[in-house]
Parts: sequence; structure tokens; C-alpha cells
Amino acid sequence: MRALAIALAATALVAGGAAVQAKPRLTPEQRLEKLLEGRVAGKPTSCISSFDTRDMEIIDGVALVYKSGTTLYVNKPRNPEDLDSDDILVIRPTGSQLCRLDMVNTVDRMGHFTTGFINLGDFVPYRRVRQAGR
Repeated sequence: MRALAIALAATALVAGGAAVQAKPRLTPEQRLEKLLEGRVAGKPTSCISSFDTRDMEIIDGVALVYKSGTTLYVNKPRNPEDLDSDDILVIRPTGSQLCRLDMVNTVDRMGHFTTGFINLGDFVPYRRVRQAGR
């Protein structure tokens, strides 16, 4: 009986410790801050190359982040509340670049119906800050 009580107490202690160690979920703004840690903003541009750009990430309700080499381009649309990582972005570029005037529709991932559209803004490049001695 005593062994059972010790086993139950140990199980409760381990389960309680796991709950305490769980990381809090980051807000979308905090996720963007974490992505941009150690980077500095450059001069905004109205277009970026669609050939060099890969790894696009949607930060729900905040921004689109595009990776091009070591540079991250952040686009904060005029209607960021319509950004949802559960949607698919359908982009109709006007050429070989993605520009702030391009049409971007959002489509439901499951039902494939249009849920809205995004009005892109300027693309702000973020580059890593060089540290002294490197």
C-alpha cells in the first residue's frame, strides 16, 4: 500500500512538473519580433523578386514574411486582420516581381472558397546586424 502511495505521488509530481515547464504560446506580434531578433530594418521597397524569394510565412493578423537569402522581407498589408495561416494565398503577380499592387486572394484550405483579399503594403528588408570583431 505504501509503495502504491509513493508511486502515485511520484506520478503527480512528474505530471505537475511537465505542466509548469510548458512554454507559453507566443502572440503573433511576439512571433514576428522573434523572427526579426538581431536584424535591422532597411529602406522599404515596393517590389521584391519572386524568383529569389522563398519560405513565405503568414503571421496571423500581422504580416507576411518572405525569405530571400539571408534577408527577411516583412509586408504589413493595409488589412492585416484578414491574414490567417489556415488560408491559402493566391497571388497574381504582374511580372517576375511581387509588388504592393498585386492581387492577393485568400482561399479556405478545406473548402477552397474565397475568403477575402489582401492589400499588400511595402516590403521592408531586415538584415542581420554585424557584431564587432566578426
